[in-house]
Amino acid sequence: MKVTRAMSPLLPLCRKLLPDRPAALSPTLLKATALELAILIGHLALYPSGITPERHRDQDPAPLPSDDGSGRNGRHGGHGGHGKYGAETTPGPTGTPHRTGTPGTLGAPGTHGTPDADSASGTSDAPDPDAPDAPRALRLPVPAGTPVVLLHGFIDNRSVFVLLRRSLARHGRRQLTSLNYSPLTCDIRTAAELLGRHIEEICARTGSPRVDVVGHSLGGLIARYYAQRLGGDRRVRTLVTLGTPHSGTRVAPLANAHPIVRQMRPGSDLLTELAAPAPGCRTRFVGFWSDLDHLMDPPETARVDHPDLLAWNVRVSGIGHLALPVHPAVAAGVRQALDLAESEAGSDARTDGLTVA
Repeated sequence: MKVTRAMSPLLPLCRKLLPDRPAALSPTLLKATALELAILIGHLALYPSGITPERHRDQDPAPLPSDDGSGRNGRHGGHGGHGKYGAETTPGPTGTPHRTGTPGTLGAPGTHGTPDADSASGTSDAPDPDAPDAPRALRLPVPAGTPVVLLHGFIDNRSVFVLLRRSLARHGRRQLTSLNYSPLTCDIRTAAELLGRHIEEICARTGSPRVDVVGHSLGGLIARYYAQRLGGDRRVRTLVTLGTPHSGTRVAPLANAHPIVRQMRPGSDLLTELAAPAPGCRTRFVGFWSDLDHLMDPPETARVDHPDLLAWNVRVSGIGHLALPVHPAVAAGVRQALDLAESEAGSDARTDGLTVA
């Protein structure tokens, strides 16, 4: 069969998905491919439910004490209104650590969760984690558990986290916030800035000085840029990435017309910036990567490899890209990563990987 020039850029992806030799179609690959197709069908059915902004259950922050001790104060963490992200906050019921240096980071109108003017200007009512000597009376009460922010991938929405969100809630994560960013987003740096504003709003509203972030694919890269390059390590305690192209991916060359895709290519200006030194970054990074993730070329690009970052990389065997935020074994690994950070025992953890085939 003659292959036309128009199809030639797709050949690398086709060869990975459909190997030339039947022997290469192992039972594991066939099972993973069938699972990816099933998840894709289910996700397409759920996708419309995630397009619109989720209902935001307002939670006014505890009032700051006033001079007369009445507890009334006019300043509140910004919430409601219209903004770049759509969000829902629901109050509800792993790799080997490595560090070769000092540990070291859109929108659719009509969404909720835009921070107030204080947050936009770089200040907020949230407690400052870098100010241990601040008067106790000026700190908001911190609820049990660190808030978790879920950030989806490219041309996706919050519906991708339906199962992971449910798993986290069932195991005691009481503050869960799903964010939507616009599919028209054309710059990771801009998306990271907006993410930072939203995290400031979450900290002001919940009274927690820091948050944990779980990002799938592009969402992980946006969150990493915020934590590593925009000073977000002050707010992001743990960043868990699922199938994120930390070193760039070469898949689907025809998609280069989109500026976001170009930023995810190996050697792009943005990835070069992320590869630059990041001394003092305080965020813990946990990178889940799969040996059958065909959107990561090569699969190891989803590892967090940086000499200045405190990172754990967890290899997942037997599932593809779409299954990472859905599979129960990965959800258990995410919970473990967050729980270890909660107990400050992450440096003692050791996990060789997950096998779910």
